Amino acid sequence: MSKVAELVSTLALPVIEAEGFELVDLEFVKEGKNWFLRFYLDKPGGIDLDDCAFMSEKFSELLDAQDPDPIPQAYFLEVSSPGAERPLKTEKDLKEAIGQYVHLSFYQQVEGEKFLEGFLTEVTDESVTLEVKIKTRKKSVTIVRENIAKARLAIQF
Repeated sequence: MSKVAELVSTLALPVIEAEGFELVDLEFVKEGKNWFLRFYLDKPGGIDLDDCAFMSEKFSELLDAQDPDPIPQAYFLEVSSPGAERPLKTEKDLKEAIGQYVHLSFYQQVEGEKFLEGFLTEVTDESVTLEVKIKTRKKSVTIVRENIAKARLAIQF
């Protein structure tokens, strides 16, 4: 997380929690000539467009009131849902995803692959276990957590 994102996260987290939302991710990135401050929020039952607009107004007020300005350059503020393929970034995220279909990408190949998709069956401090389907057979694969580059929910086809 960038320094700007860390600072904004510290400022915004009390507002997010007070309104009953969860901060899934926050990024401050440059795309082309423009900077974007993106909040990805969720709550039980999901969030809708009205929730995004409401929180966008809250964040605008919060950031405009800061002196000195934590983001001196011009930027676009975006608030959205993490989507159907929500990233799994925290221990809580992983444990709540047990039983769900997930996508894991790796630093080093596992079973000859750079990523695997399957049902998350177990999460421990050292590893996660997926039930994957290889052709017509189901197989249980345990992955050392240090080898997981990214984890997210996935849509099963």
